[in-house]
Formats: sequence, C-alpha cells, structure tokens
Amino acid sequence: MNDTLVTLVGNAATGVEFRETATGGMARFRFAVTPRRWDREKQLWTDGHTSFYTVWAWRTLALNLSGSVSVGEPLVVHGRLKVREEEREGQRRTFVDIEAVAVGHDLTRGTAAFRRVLRGEPALTARAGSAERSGASARPEGFTGPDGPDGPDGPDGPDVLGDPGDSGKPYGSATKRPTDRQKAGKKLASVP
Repeated sequence: MNDTLVTLVGNAATGVEFRETATGGMARFRFAVTPRRWDREKQLWTDGHTSFYTVWAWRTLALNLSGSVSVGEPLVVHGRLKVREEEREGQRRTFVDIEAVAVGHDLTRGTAAFRRVLRGEPALTARAGSAERSGASARPEGFTGPDGPDGPDGPDGPDVLGDPGDSGKPYGSATKRPTDRQKAGKKLASVP
C-alpha cells in the first residue's frame, strides 16, 4: 500500500473526544503544529504559521489517548496522512487528517510516567472527567502517583521516583517499601 507516513511534533489543541463504535473505540482531537525559526535580525526565536490537523485513532490507542492526553500537552504523532476535500455551504474546503499509528508525549518539553494497561481494566486509562461520566474511579486502586499513598503528600514520604535528596539515599533505596506500581512492574516483567 502506498501510504504517506508522517511524524508531527506539536500540541493538543482540543480535548480528546472518545466514542465506542461497533468495531471498538474511536478517538479524535485537533493537533496544532507551529514551526519556530531563529530570526537573525531580531536575534530571537519567532513562531511561524500554525497548521491544524485532525488526529484519528482506533481501538486501544483511542482508549489510551482519552485517558492520557489533555489540551495543550506537547505530543509527537506518527501516522498516515489523509487529505480530503468537502463542499460545505457552497464552498470547497480541504481537511488534513492523521490516522494515528502511535502518539506519545514530547519528552523534550517535560516528563511522563508510563503505565502499562492490562486488558479488561479500563479504569487505568480513565481521567477525572471521564470517570465521573462512567461511574468508574479516576485512579486505579492502590495508585501511587504524586498525591497517592506513597506520594510526597502521603504518609510514607516521597514517591519511588521522588527526590533522593529528601532522604540522602538513592532512588528505590532498601528502606522504602515497594509501591504497587513497582510490584505490578515486576509482575509484568516476569510474564513470558
């Protein structure tokens, strides 16, 4: 097949809209890509013209997107470029879509914590807003994120990935209890 695969770096311009369909989940969101160039005359970086794309995702990627991406977050999107023309209100308009193969946070602009999703556990990808609509918890039981039981505000002090300067010991020192996240990671690592 002669597909045009592209990789775009930009920001989520809208929230992710997720819907269940007969073939599985479907998600879409608008994606903004703004090139930055060095202006030699002014001696500073300037923004170019922003291009907008509609990103489409299906099945597991769609579900994971709905629980992972918020407006304004920096992303890297890899997928098939689709250009379509439609006539609306007597005017011919061109739309540029990306059928996503992979989407991730742009780690040149921040950090992210990856959580493997086990099939049949949709609560792991639920966000606060989507959890209220579905009646599910926004966080899985035993969550040990920044404000979970082992987070900096929890009773056990800093998270596993917390600042080693807090205790003067390296990350994951033997004096700290393993978190549920660590236990789950070891359990997944032992699965063939």
